[in-house]
Amino acid sequence: MKAMILAAGFGTRLRPLTESLPKPLLPIAGRPLIVWNLLLLRQHGIKDVIINLHHLGHVIEKELGDGSRLGMRVTYSREPMILGTGGGIKQAEPFFGGDPFLVLNGDTLMDLDLGAVIAFHREQDALATMVLRDDPDVDRWGAVEVDARQRVVRINGRGRAAPGPTVKRMFAGAHVMRARLLRDLPQGRESSILDAYVAELQADAMIVGYGMTGYWSDVGTPERYAQAQRDVTAGLLNLTPRES
Repeated sequence: MKAMILAAGFGTRLRPLTESLPKPLLPIAGRPLIVWNLLLLRQHGIKDVIINLHHLGHVIEKELGDGSRLGMRVTYSREPMILGTGGGIKQAEPFFGGDPFLVLNGDTLMDLDLGAVIAFHREQDALATMVLRDDPDVDRWGAVEVDARQRVVRINGRGRAAPGPTVKRMFAGAHVMRARLLRDLPQGRESSILDAYVAELQADAMIVGYGMTGYWSDVGTPERYAQAQRDVTAGLLNLTPRES
């Protein structure tokens, strides 16, 4: 399976750190944040990766090169105009060759068994599988509601009616999807992948949630960036890469 890492954002909440260094290159325990995502992919046998670029994209490309230093094959999707999560994935669609693929947010750290996520996606025969987690501030993050069978029914209150009770969880920034999810997204225009999700939910598509329980951090603010570094120092997250 191939993967995409979303790395085109401006990192505005982390200024001034991100004025000269793109957020995906902020160091965590001596390694750029995006490298930990690449190592996570590599640990689970995923070595073909495309990364979308906009803000200071040339700096990311110079740092990672073709990925061979990490034993991977890295391709870039350059966005002269930032395309958002939907438009960015849509532009990269040819890279996946019509096969299911994995997408990671480039500003997260997580302890996640990607092999288990992919296996769950295939077992459910889902159009898409969203990795979800419990969080006391779920509504602030944007609630993803799942029913008793772990089918996603609503995202931020949009979707379809559920036949029974639902549980609110937050999206952890990792998902597996089929290319069909992208079919109605506009080419070359900014859009959100969540709009594609909502449209498919309203058509009763099989979109499921995979619950994760391991370490997770959104390195989106100075406070969370500092906390992530403390977590690694304290051993709360083992990011030691395993060799191929």
